[in-house]
Amino acid sequence: MRIVHINTYDGNGGAGRACLRLNRALKKEGVDSTVWVGYKFSANPDVHSFSSNGFSKAIAAFKIVLERLVSSFVSKPLRIPFSVPLWGQNITETIALKNADIIHIHWINHAFLSPRYLRKLSKLNKPIVWTFHDSNAFTGGCHVRYDCDHFENECGNCPILKNSHPRDLSHKIWKSKSRAYEYLNFEIIAPSSWMAGSVKRSKLMRGRSVNIIPNTLETDIFKPYDKAKARKMLGIPESKFIMLSGFMPSRKDLHKGTSYLLEALQLLKSEQLIDVELIVFGNRDERNIAEFPVKTTFLGTISNDEKLAMCYSAADVFITPSLEDNLPYTVMECLSCATPVVAFTTGGIPDMVDHKVNGYLAKYKSADDLARGIVWVYNHTDREALNQSGRAAVKQKFDENTIARHHIELYRKVLKESSEVK
Repeated sequence: MRIVHINTYDGNGGAGRACLRLNRALKKEGVDSTVWVGYKFSANPDVHSFSSNGFSKAIAAFKIVLERLVSSFVSKPLRIPFSVPLWGQNITETIALKNADIIHIHWINHAFLSPRYLRKLSKLNKPIVWTFHDSNAFTGGCHVRYDCDHFENECGNCPILKNSHPRDLSHKIWKSKSRAYEYLNFEIIAPSSWMAGSVKRSKLMRGRSVNIIPNTLETDIFKPYDKAKARKMLGIPESKFIMLSGFMPSRKDLHKGTSYLLEALQLLKSEQLIDVELIVFGNRDERNIAEFPVKTTFLGTISNDEKLAMCYSAADVFITPSLEDNLPYTVMECLSCATPVVAFTTGGIPDMVDHKVNGYLAKYKSADDLARGIVWVYNHTDREALNQSGRAAVKQKFDENTIARHHIELYRKVLKESSEVK
């Protein structure tokens, strides 16, 4: 069984990491699995690039920049991701794709596979599996819907666009996707129950089957480390109650819910509920630290998984105020390192966090309940049981062997159906 995964980037973002982790899990099970990307950054020998020479890489980079500029120009300053698919790459002559038994699509935006170029894959006459890592595949451009339900019809009147009307740019993008999908027969994978529900509500995906298969995680890497040693290595006080968060967005990033985290921290401080310190990592700069009402340390980007696991292990609780997320890896990784999570009841987070078992699910958009969740973890009488229940859940649901087997079962089903049609 030869599987070729295609993604825009290798390891850049949640979709890239999910793609590489699945590839590793499948190879462990003896599957002939490789990854092909539009733009390669790593030295991973299992990853191959459609942009193989310097000139093609330069052209690709130029297209990405220009496409993102256009997307920013047509959108309101809401910091909600929106993609205008202007360009793409014709990858149908790639020998690996011609020899593949199944093409597994992951995330294909940023001038990689626009609807026009996606449609060309039908010429290969290969079974296609497509994992939806965000909502873009079934919307008129947005990656995060933020309570919008226009995708249930044909988009239009987009709340993200500056020039919004019934037949606006989002409607035109929706139509271009609809035309492309007419030529493609693909099996959908939704990593979370929430994503599966969203796909079923989508007019663009009407009539297509949806399979819920979560992303996988290397639980042998993301494992508990000694808390005292981890704190010493990171220079974190041993006696403090340490909260960890995985981003440093501004209030303008609406879907990240930063304002609710700030309000929750202010409640903890003003009512003197507990003495806390916040540690933050991520790919943003430190300019927003001044907004946080408690002592905050910014660790910056952590690219080494072992060090990231140490950070998770050093914390007493992980906080994510995200208002919409599919199956965020930060939550899964943290639970695997035996650190409880406090988050809103939204997206795919309830697939990982069991309320008051391995964390706390706060009421949606309630800063009060987010603060209450932090206090609940702080006052928990059996922290060790709380911590270990998170790790046990991850090993049971998201272990490499388990998720690889689910994918292999789906691949076999797709191949069987494809051979029957032929």
